[in-house]
Amino acid sequence: MSLGDEREGSGGYGGTGQTRTRLPDSGGGDMYGGARRGGRSSSRSLVTVVGVVVVLIAAIAFANRGGDDASSETGGGDKPVTSPTAATGKTPVGSGFAHDSQGAQSAAANYAVELGSDRMFNTAQRHQIVQTIADPSSVNRLQSGFDADYSAAFLKQIGLNEDGSAPTGVTFVNRTLPAGTKVTSFNSNTATVAVWCNGLFGLTGDSSTNPVTSSWFTLTMKLNWSGGDWKVLETSQKTGPTPVTGDNPVSGSDEIGKAVEEFGGFTYAR
Repeated sequence: MSLGDEREGSGGYGGTGQTRTRLPDSGGGDMYGGARRGGRSSSRSLVTVVGVVVVLIAAIAFANRGGDDASSETGGGDKPVTSPTAATGKTPVGSGFAHDSQGAQSAAANYAVELGSDRMFNTAQRHQIVQTIADPSSVNRLQSGFDADYSAAFLKQIGLNEDGSAPTGVTFVNRTLPAGTKVTSFNSNTATVAVWCNGLFGLTGDSSTNPVTSSWFTLTMKLNWSGGDWKVLETSQKTGPTPVTGDNPVSGSDEIGKAVEEFGGFTYAR
């Protein structure tokens, strides 16, 4: 996979076969330093990404910063996963959505959470997600596209082990937080829904040189009503809208790591 340049793949993403990214500015200084306020996300700005790349855009930007690598499931029923960093909520995500506009929005928001989770970096979990949410006509295309993106070389470049886990002493953070949804087209069989999201991506820990950063983006999904539920046909993504960063001081790595451990993510958004 070529990072920072336009790339074409045989599988393609959403039918385009192309992903284009822009190298973010690599500012100096300690990103976790208390003296530095959270800056605007312009340092991580990217051009529009088209296809099934979803929140992988944050990972690509992260890898393109050129920083050093860090050194050395949800269960069924009503009970949340015991791991403090695991997503909470019932399984499965991706079933039982209403056959109306609101149901399509709920499906798209939920799918954004799953496609933007750290589970996508593990092959078995990624395949489970894609096979659950994708339309039967799109499963092979979407899965092959994701597999090409989440290659062993790419995982190593962003500081992860081959199975997508974080090295000892480091916590990997990749979460997508939908802020709202908008239907751009709808009929009884298909729907196109835009999901405005905030994303968290990075590694916490004393040995990490790649701090957790946030970004804003809009993920648009084309959905098909199939087998009594909304399923993903294709996706596209662009940066923003991005609000002005507030006056909150940037938290230290220890505080971020503790928050990630104490506040589990979600398997669904609405």
